[in-house]
This record gives sequence, C-alpha cells and structure tokens, in this order.
Amino acid sequence: MKKNPILRNILSAISVGVVGFMLLNLTFILDYLFHLAAEQVFGLFTTGANPEDVFPWYSPLIHFLFAVVILFISWLVFRLKIPHLSKAYFLTVPLAVVFVTLGIFLYRSPVTLFIISILITALLVYYLSKTKQPWI
Repeated sequence: MKKNPILRNILSAISVGVVGFMLLNLTFILDYLFHLAAEQVFGLFTTGANPEDVFPWYSPLIHFLFAVVILFISWLVFRLKIPHLSKAYFLTVPLAVVFVTLGIFLYRSPVTLFIISILITALLVYYLSKTKQPWI
C-alpha cells in the first residue's frame, strides 16, 4: 500500500483533512480559553464589568491577538524538523484561523474578503512552489 504513490497521496490527503479538523477543533477550544483568560485580566481593571461593554475595541483586539499567537506557534512548529505530513497537519490551523479572522472583520464586505482570501491562497501556493516544499 505504501508503495503505490496514488493511494499514498489519497490517504495522506484524507489524514491531513481529518487531523487538521481535529487540530482546528482544539484551536477553537484554546480560543475560548484565551477569551476567558483575557476577560479575567480585563475584569481586574474594569471592576468586573464586561470588557466588551467598556471597551469597543476589546473583541477585535482579542481576535487579532489570538491569531498572532496561533501564527507564532505555527511558525515555531514549521521550524521543527518533523515529517512534512505533520507540517501539513499544522498548516490547516493557521490558515483556518486567518480565514476565520478575516471573515469576522470583513463580513460586511464579501468582495474584499474574497479578494484577500484568494491573494493569501495564491501567495501560499507560490511560496510552496518557489521553496519546493513537498505538499499534497
């Protein structure tokens, strides 16, 4: 089975989808915990008031900070000497976080969201091709 490249690629693609989906769900749980922790920290300065009521910029800031945290963790993972398939698993998480964050901020302008998403995808494909990264 491992000697058949077509079957190996199909199984690899399926595993990337399945493991990436599980990692993405874990990321959403971590996002929830990140929001709870941020709410507790802001609660110290706002005497228990809901930070979203006191600071209109709170929610976008927390979404942006979480995206930065995920991108940093992903950068660290991609620098590790681990199998390329494992890196493909992790690639789904920062991409999904970036696309979801863009969707949150640009939901009122779907054309802009569509253009930026295509640009990000094209840049990623260009980067993978230019650096001759193995990808499925």
